[in-house]
Amino acid sequence: MNETIEKLFSLKDKVAVVLGGTSGIGQAIARGYAGAGAAVIASSRDVAKVDAMAREFELAGIPTLRQPSDVQDRASLEKLCHETIRQFGRVDILMVTSGALMKTPTADMKEEDWTRIIDVNLNGSFRANQIFGRQMLAQKSGSIINTCSLTTFVSFGEVTAYAASKSGVAMLTKQLACEWAPHGVRVNAIAPGVFRTPLNEKVIDLPERKAVILPRTPMGRIGHVDELVGIAIYLAGDAASFTTGQIIAVDGGFLAKGV
Repeated sequence: MNETIEKLFSLKDKVAVVLGGTSGIGQAIARGYAGAGAAVIASSRDVAKVDAMAREFELAGIPTLRQPSDVQDRASLEKLCHETIRQFGRVDILMVTSGALMKTPTADMKEEDWTRIIDVNLNGSFRANQIFGRQMLAQKSGSIINTCSLTTFVSFGEVTAYAASKSGVAMLTKQLACEWAPHGVRVNAIAPGVFRTPLNEKVIDLPERKAVILPRTPMGRIGHVDELVGIAIYLAGDAASFTTGQIIAVDGGFLAKGV
């Protein structure tokens, strides 16, 4: 029985690509995949961070690849997919954590800023899903995991472009899940609650910020990025073989709370 359970949550012999995998949530998940036995390619625009993650994996004996990419650059994603296939022969898991956020009054938002947020979050997810999805369709197997948000479900102040993009990612996920299910490809998404990352750690502990977040979160605290690793491993592996088209919130109960 224990061997069966271990196999369900093992990623041994699987090949995982994590976009945005060199910092924050993506980095935690990339390390989690490596710990679960996968070959892991942690990719982002930052060449130095890509090299650092690859070096970390190599020193631990984890098969990897040094290949930067940008979700706004289709050619870079195609090269990443090509190099992954050339090195490993397949790709089993795509985790998309790349994203951009801008807080500004919607009435004052410049159209170029709207376009950039939509392009990174929604169009970038589409590009990555399409490029790696084609390979998974050819293999007749694979798991794609996108990143949604609490703003997929509820509004937050002055982040309209971000919320619109993350709502779009949810429907992209459901559409592809239904279209590709007959071909052995599963597509799901994680919707993180409020987590401490290098991008927000300077503001997340401000008393006025905590005064808004903590009362709305039944668990009464901010999440740690490592608390997203378990769901990412579940969705990537055999334990989730009948799970597709789902957007799973990891939010300390935030979305469940009413008055």
